[in-house]
Amino acid sequence: MRVYNHIDEFTAVKNAVVTIGTFDGVHIGHRKIISGIKELADSTNGETVILTFFPHPRMILHPEDESLKLITTITEKAQLMEQLGVDHLIITPFSRDFSNQTAEGYIRDVLVNKIGTKKIVIGYDHRFGKDRQGGLEDLLRLGPVYGFDVVEIPEQDINEVAISSTRIRNALLEGKIDLANSYLGYPFFITGSVIRGDQLGRQLGYPTANIVVEEKYKLIPSDGIFAVTVNVGGKQHKGMAYIGTRPTVNGLTHNIEVNIFDFDQEIYNQPIRMNFHHYVRGDIKFSSLDELKVQLAKDKEDVLALL
Repeated sequence: MRVYNHIDEFTAVKNAVVTIGTFDGVHIGHRKIISGIKELADSTNGETVILTFFPHPRMILHPEDESLKLITTITEKAQLMEQLGVDHLIITPFSRDFSNQTAEGYIRDVLVNKIGTKKIVIGYDHRFGKDRQGGLEDLLRLGPVYGFDVVEIPEQDINEVAISSTRIRNALLEGKIDLANSYLGYPFFITGSVIRGDQLGRQLGYPTANIVVEEKYKLIPSDGIFAVTVNVGGKQHKGMAYIGTRPTVNGLTHNIEVNIFDFDQEIYNQPIRMNFHHYVRGDIKFSSLDELKVQLAKDKEDVLALL
C-alpha cells in the first residue's frame, strides 16, 4: 500500500475505485466497505483508493472541544488498511480552506482531476464541501458529466458502521474489552514508546514497561488490569497491563504500564504495541505494598489462564 500525506502527492491512477471517510478503528463495518471496493477494483482491473482526513474535522472546526477520542491513531489506521490490501491511502490535511470548497469544485478538482475516480463508493449521508452542502445527490448528478459511477452504501450498512464505532468506544471506556474486540474484528491495541519509571514494579517483583502514547486524541481504556500480548522487537510476548493512577502509593499521574512475562531486556525508547485481550479487574487501593504484591500474583495467574 502506498500512503500519501497530501492529495497533491497523488497521481491519478487507472480505474480508481474510491471511498471516503474517517474509518476510525477500521472495524468490521469498515472492513465490509473495504472488501466491497476491492471486489469492484478486481472486476474492473482497477485500484482501490481510500481518502481520509487528518486532523479529524472536529479538531479543526471545534478546537475548543477536547472530548474527541479516536480508536486508532492515523499511523495505526494506515497499518490496518495495509493489512487489508488497500492499494492507496490518501491522508488529506483537513483545514478550513479545504472545507470551504464548493461541492462541484471538490468533485471536479479532487475526485476527478487529482484521483481519477471511475467508481466512488459512498454512504447516503456523506456530506462534503462548504457548509457540508454537497452530498450523494451531487455525485449522482455530476457522475455522468465527469465520467464516474456512484455506488451507494446501503443505509443499514452505514448505520452499522456508526453503531459499531460508538459501541467500541463505550465498551473500551467501560472495560468491556471482549465486546470491543468483537466489533473491531481484532484485539484493540495501543502503540507508544517505553519510558523510564520509578522502578516500583521492579521492587514488587513485577517490573513494568511504562508506555507513553504521544497522540492525545487516542482513546485509552478504563483503569484496571488487563490480559495483553505485547509486540516488541519483532516478537510477541504475554503480559499483564495496568492503567491507572496507582492509588496504593498515592500516585498523581495516569500511567500505562505492562509487566511482560519471561522478559528481561532493556527496551527504553523502543516502540511497543500492546494488544488488549481481556479485562481482569478494576483499579484498587490496597492497604499496603505487601497486599498489592499478593494481588499481583493472583492477577498473573488469572491473566495466564485467560491467555
